[in-house]
Amino acid sequence: MNTPIGHSHVFLGAGHEGKERKIWMVIWLSLAMMVAEIAGGIVYGSLALLADGVHMSTHVAALAIAALAYRYARHHANDTRFAFGTGKFGDLASFASAIVLAAATIGIGWESAARFFNPVVIDVNEAIFVAVLGLLVNIAGAWLLSGADHHHGHGHGHDHGHDHHHGHAHHDHGAERRLDTGHGVLLLEIFEDGVPARFRLRFQDQSGFRPVPGGTDAVLELERPDGVHERFALRQYDGFLESEQTVAEPHEFTVRVRLPHDDHSHDLTASFTEQADHPHDHHGDGGHHRDNNYRAAFVHILADAGVSVLAIAGLLAAKYLGWTFMDPVMGIVGAVVIGNWSYGLIKDSGRILLDMTADQDLARKLRAEVEGQGDHVADLHLWRLGPGHLGAILSVVSDRPRVAEYYRCRFGKFAMLSHVTIEARAR
Repeated sequence: MNTPIGHSHVFLGAGHEGKERKIWMVIWLSLAMMVAEIAGGIVYGSLALLADGVHMSTHVAALAIAALAYRYARHHANDTRFAFGTGKFGDLASFASAIVLAAATIGIGWESAARFFNPVVIDVNEAIFVAVLGLLVNIAGAWLLSGADHHHGHGHGHDHGHDHHHGHAHHDHGAERRLDTGHGVLLLEIFEDGVPARFRLRFQDQSGFRPVPGGTDAVLELERPDGVHERFALRQYDGFLESEQTVAEPHEFTVRVRLPHDDHSHDLTASFTEQADHPHDHHGDGGHHRDNNYRAAFVHILADAGVSVLAIAGLLAAKYLGWTFMDPVMGIVGAVVIGNWSYGLIKDSGRILLDMTADQDLARKLRAEVEGQGDHVADLHLWRLGPGHLGAILSVVSDRPRVAEYYRCRFGKFAMLSHVTIEARAR
């Protein structure tokens, strides 16, 4: 049997393309608003409209950073120059957006403080009109960005050790595993949406979904912890294979799939556990699935909407109560709120870019999983590869070194691990 050693390193977040499309929609909406305001300012001689149009251009630029980051990460997902894929490109874009947001915060705060001590004459009615117009656009943008896509991303993971075991498996939330064949990814799912549970297999390469190699000649069998083996016959449907037999509870077993391919075959292995396949059993995911790039785009929308609301409140107070000082006060309040959001983005994305340990609690659990069997973890690195994907490197010292498959099975319960490299050696 000639099993390919090569594998992909695609660690993009869930709904990657859908999120990119949504951000482009908001960009076009903001761009149309920008053009209308600048044109209106020039035609009607409105400085307020012209100024807001120029401000909207910076808003468009910030959103473009997020959209282009998604596009770049997707187009270069299989570029071998990126050792661990392009999953963290969104965090780089988030960091850049947060810096832009911080600069805007300083500008708003400075201008508001200056106006507080040196008030200027404001055309209140025109300013309220512009602020309301901007608020409506931002509400529409927030509505478009609300509810990120929950489609499965393109993450492929694998486990390998010093013995060069070639069964690659990805552990993801939900009863689905992505198995890397070297030519593409086999998606193995326990499908039970209102029907008795059955296995489903789909195949995806760089061009999209393709027929599963070998078709119904593919072999699928599982082994339960008590040693019971089951073999499943497969039936061809439009775009996927499905097992003829149902999958009995509990869904806790190891699945082996053999795909005939030209003059060789792919032997793939995946583990299913009740803990890994039911997210509500987890005590939180430590924010590992958070998409900071999408979050940065949403924060830009919220920041703009917040500034508009505060501006309207301040202008109404100036118009009806004569409190002209409220306009710069609201500007300072907005600067403080936006600055806090910016700081959060910088801190969260910066931690990821510097490869800080992604989850101290998970690191302790991984160590306990190994050392609970009498082995010793000499070195452990745990970092984020992309939204919903963590990588781990462990050096294990043992009196009786085990093969990588042994540790891979033990780590099957940790759903967020997408790339695990294990070095096992004797004491």
